[in-house]
Amino acid sequence: MQFDIREIPFSRFGTYYSISIDKWDNPLGEGVYLRTHRGRGVGRQRELFRLDLLRDGAVVAASVDAAPARLILKGPRRGKVAFCFGDAETLRIRGEGVGLRLEMPTGSGVVAHPAPGGRWVANAAPSRTRHVVECLRGRLTADAPWGQTERARTRCERVVFELAPDGEGVFEAAVTECVNVWPARTYEPFERCLAGVERQWQAWLSRAPSAPAWLARGRRRAAYVNWSAVVRPCGLLTRPAMLMNKSHMDQVWSWDHCFNAMALSYHEPALAWDQLMLLADHQDAGGAMPDSISDAAGHFSFSKPPVHGWALDFMRRRNRRLLTGRRLLRAYEWLSRWSNWWLVHRVWPGDVLPHYLHGNDSGWDNSTLFDQGTPLVAPDLAACLAIQLEVVGDLADRLHRPRAAARWRRKAARLLDGLLGRLWRGDRFVGVRRPDGTVVDCDSLITCVPLLLGRRLPAAVRGALVRRVRRHLTKHGVATEQPASPAYNARGYWRGPVWAPPVMQIVWGLADAGETALTRTISRRFCRAAAKCSYNENFDALTGQGASDRAYTWTASVFLILAHEYV
Repeated sequence: MQFDIREIPFSRFGTYYSISIDKWDNPLGEGVYLRTHRGRGVGRQRELFRLDLLRDGAVVAASVDAAPARLILKGPRRGKVAFCFGDAETLRIRGEGVGLRLEMPTGSGVVAHPAPGGRWVANAAPSRTRHVVECLRGRLTADAPWGQTERARTRCERVVFELAPDGEGVFEAAVTECVNVWPARTYEPFERCLAGVERQWQAWLSRAPSAPAWLARGRRRAAYVNWSAVVRPCGLLTRPAMLMNKSHMDQVWSWDHCFNAMALSYHEPALAWDQLMLLADHQDAGGAMPDSISDAAGHFSFSKPPVHGWALDFMRRRNRRLLTGRRLLRAYEWLSRWSNWWLVHRVWPGDVLPHYLHGNDSGWDNSTLFDQGTPLVAPDLAACLAIQLEVVGDLADRLHRPRAAARWRRKAARLLDGLLGRLWRGDRFVGVRRPDGTVVDCDSLITCVPLLLGRRLPAAVRGALVRRVRRHLTKHGVATEQPASPAYNARGYWRGPVWAPPVMQIVWGLADAGETALTRTISRRFCRAAAKCSYNENFDALTGQGASDRAYTWTASVFLILAHEYV
């Protein structure tokens, strides 16, 4: 399997490193960069080194050949440099017939200094990381003069490392993360490292959810996007974490992770559980969940919708090994507190239904549902929370707590009654703004998310929602804003493009409501478009062209689920 590193970064399971060509961040001009994904959420720089081939001391053009286990920069006259992440901390490099330049972007605190054994240590202060550059064969030279001006006397004017081949035309090197103290290491031969990574990748691929033959290529790419986005535990990431990607959204958000956990539940139940609990590990005393976390930062400025109960229900239905005794109790305690937070802290006096304080709280940041402001009682929120309350009741039953189970189910029924009684308008759901009671109508797909309730909804409501979903249907899935709406914007984030989460929610609801044909149609169209655009964060509903960030794991995860279950 080959791929374009402009679309999918080259990385591997466990590492915070990646190599890519980026359309936005290029401090030394557009090129191939080694990047780090540590310290996100606090404005740190990702770019560590620009990588350029050298011949006779001059930079030469290179083509890129990327596969899951290795990346090759090909130069003139069969010269090439191969890269492999031999382990989670180390980038291994092997060159033949050419040299390699590694140039760091300059900045405050960027310094490099020699270390024993011919190594050099580069302090990439803008990313709060250090990296050891070591030549294993051939020759390493460094150009790292100390700044001579008053402003630059706390950093190097530039940091450039050059690797040159030996008399046989070969060099080998390693770039290793150094958090603090760097212990001396031994290195396996490059080819053995490469073979080990290839085995790990193939093992992951073999276990990934199956897909029809016409989606086989898309399945391999989706599996790679997810495999390569996982980083090892560090800092606030208390468990192995599947980042949203190793591009710009290199954190974990508190509903994105649910879709990744769902896709993993088929073949990696332990890792799936870890994804679901990453944010739960940081639940506050009042029951709130952080909006996002990285290894270095987390915040509660916004929330995300309570899709977690629905996600857990999906996961346990697909893998009976998921909920062991301890996990069962942990899930009950976590979801109980999370549900109560919505019922206690996000219900306006006199209301039955909870409200959002911002579009970001819903995950649909700029949906037209929020054009008239907040607090907003929203139909998707009531539906998701009603399902979660039912799931908490089921968990209470399994824990032999019948009174608690009955209490949670009464709360779920009350929410469902409130949703139908207060937000249904005969053919659609609306929102209600607080405190003035303004009814908010719109053409956003978010008003169809209550279809997630499936057979719990009256037949007339289901039928009306199905007809409404059809108005959002395009050749590439379901648009987040009706294409005929005056507010439709092809690149308008949640005001038009196709996004994976609502597609998954709508498909689940349609399947539960018995709408088999429409379920399959949406699934096929989404899977075809998502694979074609290499799993962008979202894509144009009318053309299928990828938009926003690239190689997004929840898009890959929803592809894997739909291809396996509904296509």
